[in-house]
Amino acid sequence: MSAVSSRLPVFPWDRLEPYKATAAAHPDGIVDLSVGTPVDPVPAVIQRALADAADSPGYPTVWGTAALRDALTGWAGARLGARDLEHVNVLPVVGSKELVAWLPTQLGLGAGDKVAYPRLAYPTYEVGARLAGAEPVVYDDPTELDPAGLRLLWLNSPSNPTGRVLSKEELRRAVAWARSHGILVVSDECYLELGWEAEPVSVLHPDVCGGSYEGLVAVHSLSKRSNLAGYRSAFLAGDAAVLGELLQIRKHGGMMIPAPVQAATVAALGDTAHVAEQRARYARRRAALRTAFEGAGFRIEHSEASLYLWATRDEPCWDTVGDLSKRGILVAPGDFYGEAGGRFVRIAFTATDERVEAAVRRLAE
Repeated sequence: MSAVSSRLPVFPWDRLEPYKATAAAHPDGIVDLSVGTPVDPVPAVIQRALADAADSPGYPTVWGTAALRDALTGWAGARLGARDLEHVNVLPVVGSKELVAWLPTQLGLGAGDKVAYPRLAYPTYEVGARLAGAEPVVYDDPTELDPAGLRLLWLNSPSNPTGRVLSKEELRRAVAWARSHGILVVSDECYLELGWEAEPVSVLHPDVCGGSYEGLVAVHSLSKRSNLAGYRSAFLAGDAAVLGELLQIRKHGGMMIPAPVQAATVAALGDTAHVAEQRARYARRRAALRTAFEGAGFRIEHSEASLYLWATRDEPCWDTVGDLSKRGILVAPGDFYGEAGGRFVRIAFTATDERVEAAVRRLAE
């Protein structure tokens, strides 16, 4: 066994390949509702900004341009309620997955340290802990964790995969508990602008953090809100001391967003029209798929936000995956996100309108 395979879980998506092949053999083609990857066009305003900055022969900076930092603090103030952020309180990163995977290492965590994350969660939280040599720990309620050795507490609202949204009170309790034990809170809020039946709140909102960002970092991404998964544009906001340390580490590692992508990010954060347009697309697809899956005997739990439906037919998740693949529909098995998801599947509504309509037809057959 290699050193890598002994410390990391099997890459989950590799296990789905046989079912993908089955779905792809459908006469009308595959409807891929597994990975939540955007399929709609990058908004024109963002493409223009990228093209206008294409002549960028020099190295970009890790901290980003002043214009980018202005855009990050301005957006966080308007959208998150964190109105007093300064440039030292933000840090651009090369996509949020890279940050999640390497944050424990960059924070200097290792043997004897613990990293906690929700029992049902994005698998990269565990991967990040293992890459650092730290111990991954799952929780149902973070305030019931044993704080001994716990250095990093991940929150995730809206949740991937369940779409659950934590209330202000739940966030306040988690923040107060972590602060009382000197534990850094990192809140993955990448789906914050995709609330459907609840209004997600940032950990940086004054009603949650009490106006202080000490011990708090929020993670945000443009992949979902602006169809920029291919651009790898994300950022952190929060505790200046933590971000300052990460900035120095990332300078040494050369972890910098390309200059044209920085310019595109400024344009994306400065425009709300494309966000509203994309939300409307997702709302239509979500409604159509929810109705179709419920009509086909599925029960939807949580799913009040994000780009997914968390669904069950009260059977092992791989049985559900196999059955749907025969109809040409590919979904993600719930156990990708933890053993507690073993009887659920995650259904992304990021497919095109035409493919969503195909799924609806097949589910009604």
